[in-house]
Amino acid sequence: MRYRLTFVAGLALGYVLGTRAGRERYEQLKKAAHQVAQNPAVRNTAETAALQGRQFAGKAYHTVSEKVGDHVPDSVAGRVRSLRERNANGSVRSREDDWGTSNT
Repeated sequence: MRYRLTFVAGLALGYVLGTRAGRERYEQLKKAAHQVAQNPAVRNTAETAALQGRQFAGKAYHTVSEKVGDHVPDSVAGRVRSLRERNANGSVRSREDDWGTSNT
């Protein structure tokens, strides 16, 4: 599904950049894209996909950290262990990601 959406977005972008219809056609496409983005079904699907992505990423994070924890430098392994402990304790997450960098 992601590849299909990427293809459609690329197709639309290519049309906009390659068209000679001018600003009027661009505005029509922009309005149509805005309407699609505001559609409740599209928004719900996007939120569901994002939630599933976060769940899969969390599972992958724990699986990888358990399997490669002994095969990485001690500084990285220590950081992964501390993150695992912090996440297990259910700490409140700030505006920083797991590696201590701001994601803004």
